[in-house]
Amino acid sequence: MRLSLFNLVLALIWVIVSGSFTLINLLFGFALGAAALYLIREQVGTVGYIGRAKRIFALILLFLVELIKSAWRVAVLVLKPRMDLKPGIFAYPLKVESDFEITLLANLITLTPGTLSVDVSEDRSTLYVHAIDCSDPEAARADIATGFEAKILEAFR
Repeated sequence: MRLSLFNLVLALIWVIVSGSFTLINLLFGFALGAAALYLIREQVGTVGYIGRAKRIFALILLFLVELIKSAWRVAVLVLKPRMDLKPGIFAYPLKVESDFEITLLANLITLTPGTLSVDVSEDRSTLYVHAIDCSDPEAARADIATGFEAKILEAFR
């Protein structure tokens, strides 16, 4: 957040120095500021928000892929003449810690067809998830850990 604010300040300085107060010039100044911050990323002590943007994009892409896959699985389950479902709730131990990360993970799980985030424990260490087919809760936990949670940790830490 600090870096993007600093980039905005650099863009405003560029607009003032160049004397052209247009949107295109502001965007150009923003791009110049981003390039300058990228060059000094090691001195600033962060990978920069361009790298973070790539990781957030990877999280969005993972969500879209999981959305399509789970929608297909739910459609196949519903269209079967005999539904062999074992719905249930399983506890998922959280590695994410902040309120934002927990909320994002819970929402991504809820938005994926076939799963629903039910509750978070008082100590914020466990997320309770309802699955339409909970015949293998360990596989569901592994999918969340290696999928959404891993990408959230990459993107926001």
